Amino acid sequence: MGWALLGAGLLLALYTLLRHGLRRAPRARPRPALRGRTAIVTGGSSGIGAATALELARCGARVILATRNALRGEAAASRIRTETGNEEVLFMHLDLASLRSVRAFASTFLSQEPHLHLLINNAGVSAGGTTEDGFSLPFQVNHLGHFLLTQLLLERLRRCGPSRVVIVASSAHCAGRLCPSALGRPPRGPFSAFQDYCDSKLANVLHARELATREQDTRVTCYAVHPGFVDTGLFRHAPWWLRPLLRALAWLLFLEAAEGAQVVLDCATRDGLEPLSGRYFTESGPRQPWAPGRDDRLARALWEGSERLVGL
Repeated sequence: MGWALLGAGLLLALYTLLRHGLRRAPRARPRPALRGRTAIVTGGSSGIGAATALELARCGARVILATRNALRGEAAASRIRTETGNEEVLFMHLDLASLRSVRAFASTFLSQEPHLHLLINNAGVSAGGTTEDGFSLPFQVNHLGHFLLTQLLLERLRRCGPSRVVIVASSAHCAGRLCPSALGRPPRGPFSAFQDYCDSKLANVLHARELATREQDTRVTCYAVHPGFVDTGLFRHAPWWLRPLLRALAWLLFLEAAEGAQVVLDCATRDGLEPLSGRYFTESGPRQPWAPGRDDRLARALWEGSERLVGL
């Protein structure tokens, strides 16, 4: 029994050293009161989105959970209402893999909600595949659907300014390669799903950059965010042989969803960020994105190509 207890103690110590020695978790920070302000969080039923929505609700905001699964969305809204005592947390259906659904969501929201101050473009996927609109799944869900959603809600954001758009990107944009003439087409090769994901994250960074340029004379500001490596269900569609490695890495290195949400919440709520509109943020603050994320010509080409693809 003694040896068993000693072994268990050593394993616990090793876990603590590995878990807390290798991870740098951002601390939760005080947030301003948000009563009277309305926020949309896409993918708000789980992961970083749910953690972000929970904290916004705690601050008193009216929060719309824009998610694809009605059961999970309603359950998440109910859970947040119970935990925060804020009754103004609602589910609205949004499937970013369908441009028709994006338009329907925007139409419903604009007809029912008079205000919009925060748009958190958080939802994302890493799985391969093709949408009903004929585009690659990661590119449409992670970028194109959010691009259309932002454009359809932009006038409301302007009218309710100061307002902010926060786009959850990733350091994976460093490996992104966007060809304006081939936007939305799945890349070729043995690692096409991973490349597709990286391309979509580069699109996120460039979307924020170009949106900030176009909105510089308004009271709408925009920020791209790398939340850190967060243990969510994003890679549940990874090949079966890769999942054990990803789970081990997540156990050792990845942040929890509430920790990853901190930089998203910073960009959504921190005072004085307006001069930094269009910048790329990490837990350490504003950082220069990798070179492709600083290409203004590519950002313009992506914007114009995205407008064409979504029919604007």
